[in-house]
Amino acid sequence: MAFYDVFNGDADGICALLQLRLAEPRDSQLITGIKRDIDLLKQVKAQTGDAITVLDISLDKNRRALETVLAADAQVFYVDHHFAGEIPAHKNLQALINTKPDVCTSVLVNAHLRGQFQAWAVVGAYGDNLDRVAAELAEKISLTSSQCEQLSLLGNCINYNAYGEGRDDLHYQPEDIFRRALPYANPLDFIATENEFFNHLIASYRNDMALAHALQPVTATEQVAVFYLPADAWARRVSGVYGNDLSNDYPARAHALLTPKSNGNYLVSVRAPKINKTGADEVCRQFDTGGGRAGAAGINELPPSEVQRFIDTFTHHYSASQ
Repeated sequence: MAFYDVFNGDADGICALLQLRLAEPRDSQLITGIKRDIDLLKQVKAQTGDAITVLDISLDKNRRALETVLAADAQVFYVDHHFAGEIPAHKNLQALINTKPDVCTSVLVNAHLRGQFQAWAVVGAYGDNLDRVAAELAEKISLTSSQCEQLSLLGNCINYNAYGEGRDDLHYQPEDIFRRALPYANPLDFIATENEFFNHLIASYRNDMALAHALQPVTATEQVAVFYLPADAWARRVSGVYGNDLSNDYPARAHALLTPKSNGNYLVSVRAPKINKTGADEVCRQFDTGGGRAGAAGINELPPSEVQRFIDTFTHHYSASQ
């Protein structure tokens, strides 16, 4: 019998897995990648009796691989908040899927574990730009405002670290962050002890975000704004967290960030208006390699020939919905 933990390399995926493995330690094979590398389950070569945990990656994007591992008579525990489509009915599948805008995988795992390691769920929620949800969880375990600021910074930095065209763009590999954090039941202890790691990540995050905040949109109205980012590693790293910052600064506006890739296509990040977290996944799923959730979604490979159609679709959707 083999154990596999398959998880998104962002803050939500890492913090969800931390909670589970703190509650139930396992010597498992870790399968993860950059934020947009979500077609991960196909890497599992399952056999009868294997136990597979899948966190924070779309079931719809991993449907064929899920059917394959279930056919091999493996057990699957699947937790996610992205668009799933039809969830297979199978005796070996336990699925906790909730696509509501104010839910993330760390929050779902926290509920499943009845708050055993809730501070890590707070980190995951902050990293997924669910500040209100994170604050509510923090209040239930009596965290101070100063402690919340630390956990928010940790969540945003871990989330920032996950973005890039490839693993070479990342400061730390997601599985290494998980292993580094696993000895700490409380993320505040992790912050206090792992100073070199935390300080390096904070400095990198702040430097890259300063460059991002100097950018100007190519188009902006009260309803939408579109940004082109340069073909630089720092821009690829901030493409998600900068979108979150824009959403927080302009909560009534939808945002789209287009970052050029080395193959000539664009990586697209979309944020729905914070006051109405709907439609981001709907817009992105109209394009090949598009997906996500209602409040935040993206397209992994947008050809230049499709850029104008995307901008038109994005602009029409959010201008018409106001």
